[in-house]
Amino acid sequence: MPDRPAKGPASYFPSIEKTYGRAVEEWFALIRAQPEQKHMALVSWLKEAHGLGHGHANALVAHVQATDKREAKKT
Repeated sequence: MPDRPAKGPASYFPSIEKTYGRAVEEWFALIRAQPEQKHMALVSWLKEAHGLGHGHANALVAHVQATDKREAKKT
């Protein structure tokens, strides 16, 4: 069975890695290390501190927050 194309925020991940030279896992760790957890504050921080474009920053934050929310429900 062929691999399915990524959907949602994950569809941006190959472009993010290519454009900024960091694995998405590194971006996830940076986001999780920030004391501010509001979505748009994190997006702004990624744009200002790391030069990410809005769409890329938004995709990373959305993915991290959705993943963390799912994990929290499991416990």
